Amino acid sequence: MKLGGTIQAVHLELIACRLLRMLVVTNNISRMAEISDGEAARARAASPEEQAYLALLRTADRLEGKMAEWLKPHGLSPTQYNALRILRGAGPEGLPCREVSARMISRDSDITRLVDRLEKRGLVARSRGKKDRRVVRASITGDGLKLLRSLDRPVREFVRGLMGSAAGHELEKLLQLLGQVEPGH
Repeated sequence: MKLGGTIQAVHLELIACRLLRMLVVTNNISRMAEISDGEAARARAASPEEQAYLALLRTADRLEGKMAEWLKPHGLSPTQYNALRILRGAGPEGLPCREVSARMISRDSDITRLVDRLEKRGLVARSRGKKDRRVVRASITGDGLKLLRSLDRPVREFVRGLMGSAAGHELEKLLQLLGQVEPGH
């Protein structure tokens, strides 16, 4: 795999993650109209930070649910799709399983079973480290690459549809705002 393709895959993964985060804010605006009187009273009592935090969580959960529904006919969960994208970005040498786990959008505490399921489907191969045989590496197979390539454009279109009518400059501003609240920054 070319370095440019790897960089592009990692860049697309980052964009997808940020787009999911952006939708939290836009979804909260429409959700506020649906809040019951009791919820509205509790929401008013909460600080703006708490309201924003909860809105982010709700939106991220809804978006992941929509992605899960969309991926289901392709035989993938969002977590499996994310792991395959990470491994594609890693190139043919793959990554230690613990590194795959660390790069996941949603951390999967049982990376071993996740890799097991992908390996059984022939999408991932597992190998022992050459220097340290205790290290288990995972790498994407040709079938895994083929599946991701078949999904690249449809996923882009699906995510574009999720973003609704938000204009490019609005999405850029949303990314900027989310970058300011991202833990560790």
